[in-house]
Amino acid sequence: MKDDRQHVLIIGFVWPEPNSSAAGKRMLELIHLFKDQGWKVTFASPATETAHMSKLEDMGIDQVSIKMNSSTFDDFIRELSPSIVLFDRFVVEEQFGWRVAEQCPDALRILDTEDLHFLRRARKKAHNENRACTNEDLLSSKDAKREIASIFRSDLSLIISDAEMELLQNVFDVDKRLLQYIPFLLDPLTEEEKNALPDFSERSDFVTIGNFRHSPNMDSVKNLKKKVWPLIRKQLPDAQLHIYGAYVTQEAEQMHNPKKGFLVKGRAEDAKQVVSNAKVLLAPLRFGAGLKGKLIEAMQCGTPTVTTSMGVEGLASNEEDWGGRIADDPKEFSDAAQYLYSDKKAWAEAQNKGFSILNDKFIKPNFDKLLIKKIVKLQKHLQEHRAQNFTGQMLMHHTAESTKYMGRWIEAKNRNM
Repeated sequence: MKDDRQHVLIIGFVWPEPNSSAAGKRMLELIHLFKDQGWKVTFASPATETAHMSKLEDMGIDQVSIKMNSSTFDDFIRELSPSIVLFDRFVVEEQFGWRVAEQCPDALRILDTEDLHFLRRARKKAHNENRACTNEDLLSSKDAKREIASIFRSDLSLIISDAEMELLQNVFDVDKRLLQYIPFLLDPLTEEEKNALPDFSERSDFVTIGNFRHSPNMDSVKNLKKKVWPLIRKQLPDAQLHIYGAYVTQEAEQMHNPKKGFLVKGRAEDAKQVVSNAKVLLAPLRFGAGLKGKLIEAMQCGTPTVTTSMGVEGLASNEEDWGGRIADDPKEFSDAAQYLYSDKKAWAEAQNKGFSILNDKFIKPNFDKLLIKKIVKLQKHLQEHRAQNFTGQMLMHHTAESTKYMGRWIEAKNRNM
């Protein structure tokens, strides 16, 4: 019997690891969103499977390994014939988008940007050059040209931050019809859940958390080690900083110093537990993009945060609205950390602001229905939608012509090796 359900093919850059990164959590949120509609979901990836990846088949999701630069993908997707294809990051759309367009021209093509990679990379470059990142940096970026082209080629792109929505429309003139704001999709915190969290007196020490392979996280740890933690430790000589994250590097391990209270612990078995047991989370981020998963998680755990103006992008416009303190200067950062750590009233106020941010900005029902409605509408008017996006048509034409022959050349070369 024919299955008439919508069939979503997700092509992943990696297999989702929700306990390793915010990107992994985000992907599972989208998978559950599609599953909740009664849609069939297949997840395919050319990446190597890992010990920490989600067991997708246990969730009723078909899991398929695919190859890059191989016509076997053409056969696979033609037989699968999905109604929707979601690309996980623009590099995946670059690799597989033209093949999807050729083999399944009527499938809706959606790009999940995760965050704007070109923005993060441009900010990193500017930071390394000890200067502010400008719009000129973005407009001249090769990464921006690639990622913006991918957005135009796609029928719809999912954007995780409202700040990035504004950037795409105001700086790059991307039509709003091509974009959908989809932040983290969270269930509301109940009063029972809030009351079950450890209170001020039951907590101790500072914490920071983040995948060490993600360059903004690694830079944040180095910033803590060199500039911030020595100042905090001078004010609070008995305090310790517990540093967690997946894929800990040798460089990070070498920063471990129990005498200084700087404790590099690697992967957390239960991230929410370690964040809930800490009094304050520290995130002195100096570059990055998107929404910061560690700050969302801290608010869910009732843990106030000291972070930078970069850290709160897309979360709060000023310190009055933030569940903690915002500081870019190391001395101001350390003073804010000491204040929140020591003042019970300020700590409680910050915690409550964090709860308010979650319930005001990231509750799932506020966004999931809008996305599904947008998808269904686009499917009904897909040819008209694409006709109005001439830039996307033009980019798809030239990308297909160039990437197609490059991919086939690589495939032929691999076959003859």
